[in-house]
Amino acid sequence: MKLADAQDNDAQSWLPGSAESTQVLDISNGFRPEQIPAVVVYTRAGGLTEQDRRQIAEDAQQAKTLREHGIRGAESRGPVFDRPDDPRAAQLYIPITMDASGWQRIAPAVDSIRDEVGKGDDGLSVHVTGPGGTAADSSKAFEGIDSTLLFAAMAVVIVMLLITFRSPILLFVPLLGVVVALFTAQALIYLLARHAGLTVNGQSAGILTVLVFGAGTDYALLLVARYREELRRHEDRHEAMTRAMNRAGPAILASGATVVLSMLVLLVAEMNSTRGLGPVAAIGVAVGLIAMLTLFPALLLVFGRWIFWPAVPHLGSSDPTRGGVWARMGHRIARRPRTTWVATALALAVLSLGLIQLRAAGIANADSFTGRPDSVVGQEVSARYFPAGAGDPLVIVSDAAQADAVGRAVAADPGVVATSIGVPPGSAPEHGGRALLEATLRAPSDSEAAKATVDRVRDAVHAVPGADAKVGGGSAALLDMEEAQTHDNYLVIPLVLLVVLLVLSVLLRALIAPLLLIGTVVLSLATALGVSALAFRHVFDYAGEDVAFPLFVFVFLVALGIDYNIFLTTRIREEASHQGTRAGVVSGLATTGAVITSAGLVLAGTFAALGTLPIVGFAEIGFAVALGVLLDTFVVRSVLVTALFLDVGPKVWWPHRLARDDGGVRPADAGHPREPGTPEGSGTPGTPEPSAATGTSVPSANPGTAGTSGASANPGSSGGTGTSGDTGRPPDARPGEPTDPPSPPA
Repeated sequence: MKLADAQDNDAQSWLPGSAESTQVLDISNGFRPEQIPAVVVYTRAGGLTEQDRRQIAEDAQQAKTLREHGIRGAESRGPVFDRPDDPRAAQLYIPITMDASGWQRIAPAVDSIRDEVGKGDDGLSVHVTGPGGTAADSSKAFEGIDSTLLFAAMAVVIVMLLITFRSPILLFVPLLGVVVALFTAQALIYLLARHAGLTVNGQSAGILTVLVFGAGTDYALLLVARYREELRRHEDRHEAMTRAMNRAGPAILASGATVVLSMLVLLVAEMNSTRGLGPVAAIGVAVGLIAMLTLFPALLLVFGRWIFWPAVPHLGSSDPTRGGVWARMGHRIARRPRTTWVATALALAVLSLGLIQLRAAGIANADSFTGRPDSVVGQEVSARYFPAGAGDPLVIVSDAAQADAVGRAVAADPGVVATSIGVPPGSAPEHGGRALLEATLRAPSDSEAAKATVDRVRDAVHAVPGADAKVGGGSAALLDMEEAQTHDNYLVIPLVLLVVLLVLSVLLRALIAPLLLIGTVVLSLATALGVSALAFRHVFDYAGEDVAFPLFVFVFLVALGIDYNIFLTTRIREEASHQGTRAGVVSGLATTGAVITSAGLVLAGTFAALGTLPIVGFAEIGFAVALGVLLDTFVVRSVLVTALFLDVGPKVWWPHRLARDDGGVRPADAGHPREPGTPEGSGTPGTPEPSAATGTSVPSANPGTAGTSGASANPGSSGGTGTSGDTGRPPDARPGEPTDPPSPPA
């Protein structure tokens, strides 16, 4: 896809802009083009033979002739043997240019090296590793990421929509809308990347596909559920869609706005990759939201009712949600709400204790793939015979006049191979009054020991008077990335929580309810991270998590998980204005339970599609977000939030008037919803009569008034389904007459 051509996957697109390693990259470009070495490692179990050494020497000469795909063969070095007598291993260092198109050609470059000098013979093992080999394997892992995730997400959506809609035709309408939204978003992001400097990399491009498919399909599901509900009340499908948009549109819009604003908070991050993900994700969700509120409803109207075949919602047909599993669950929770939410919260808190197993301190190169590519095997082999940091040196820049003093300061550190310090091959000894040096680390470049060495070397060279020395290279870049990601975790997470709290407060016009919802989402996040950490340690055997892992999981779970709370609570608030808070909670859960569950399964499935990529970081994010969405859908939203709202009662809307005037229903009446199947009129004289429409009790002091939405003053008229204050058109109504009782002012 064309967006892949606009991706920028070089080091500077990921590193924080102000980091010392980024500054070294900028300065060193004046000495030579940015480059990384591919390291060819030769080994034989019993030691290298004379024939092996001749073969290695021929390969070294052949390497100097390589030019294609940015290979700088003339600057290659080697062979370097592990010991002068009876060597067991040898290395060749072949630099590869990493300019703007370096990410696209790194894999072909390494393949060319393998074709020319990577052939073993009669027991001679040859591997291509080093930063170049690792980058090539990473590039191959990202190959086809757009198409892989597109088809995986599409398969998940098709299966879930088929189960949800039970219609082999209807599922193609939201699918078409989501695909159009994805391609539109990709086109817009491509233009911004090409002409406005927007940073796009493989990470953000992959997450874009998942977000648009997951969020877009969720919005479609919620609109279809409300549209189907209105079709049972209105003969004219245009009127039904108008009412569905009026009822569901604000909640969908608020949900989408919450996700967009949460994604834009990432713009304050220090990491370039995280900061670039913010607008990419926000654009994707915004385009998906617009498509689901414009294109999608228009397509539904064009096709008419038959699109729901074989389960066509006819005028006057019963609403299956009123007596379904979610209605029964609501009634059960209503019996003991406090016991329910306390037990649920304690269970989630216990599961969150798995957080002590979380190792979000970075992933080594060898542990970053779900498999074992050649670069990982080669790195392990190389570390047996050579300094573990060979091939990925420290890069030091300083004032040319102080270069010798800086070199001595670097050599004094025990984590550096003192004899390795010198000017890199192919580089000028001085440029613009600055000098460039390289130094080999004794520890693996992605290890904690190497990062500790970077800290010590930086302290040492910074202390050299007048040197203005800076330390970069692969190990320094990893250290700077981890520090920036830690900073982003502490900055972005509180800001996202604040944004979500403000959106919920404005939407619900209350303070207590948003605070309760934020608390449940945080508990859900902690549980998802805790269970995921246990699964990564004891099921998948992953070595650890990236430092940014908690941030990404948090942003996606809070921004997307709050969607379901928005859909539920807005419906509860709507019902509460007519029948009281406690009855409204049961009614809201009954009417939204099935569709929110379906939406959660779709979103979880699309994020689980990240596991199709052979990158541990993606697999971990996909697993944790999918698990968190399922927890939020089946436990937090359906049980914990429902029980909390039932226990707190009308006060949950404080300071809104609903906290004082609970929909005109006395708390004693609203707290005793009728069980499904209880016949109307079964109450005793002087007690509330149950409403057949809502399954809740309403006062019977004035038999001629409606105590709940949809109850009719005319006993001969139809009460409809009793949801949302919409009674449908009574059989004796004339065209043009109002069909709904006036709703109380909000």
